[in-house]
Amino acid sequence: MAYLLAEDLRPSNSLWRNRLFFSRLLEYEVWITLNRRGFVERCGESARALIERIAFVSLNDRVLARALAPFPGATAVRTVDAIHLATCDYLSGRGQRISLASYDLRLLDAAGAIGISAFDLNPALP
Repeated sequence: MAYLLAEDLRPSNSLWRNRLFFSRLLEYEVWITLNRRGFVERCGESARALIERIAFVSLNDRVLARALAPFPGATAVRTVDAIHLATCDYLSGRGQRISLASYDLRLLDAAGAIGISAFDLNPALP
């Protein structure tokens, strides 16, 4: 999202060398945020280009059921985060090698607690 909104937070170029999988929920998050902020005209084409590079995972019954269960070591996992974590867990269970990329340290910690490697998008401090 920061990439689309031209915020100072930008993912490392190394992230784009990997195949990107996301919960279908991300597509809704992108468009709802752009609509809410009135940025569709400014960022819509970039959003479409980004979305075309992503392989989306459906919100199937297994993903949604996993999102309902607690995540070990994770306190205060938000609803959207639980769905993203459940998607990672689902893909990992199907033999995919998964890393979760995020700026959110709580989400990265929760991913680590379920054995998902984390790709911290926060800029390194000098």
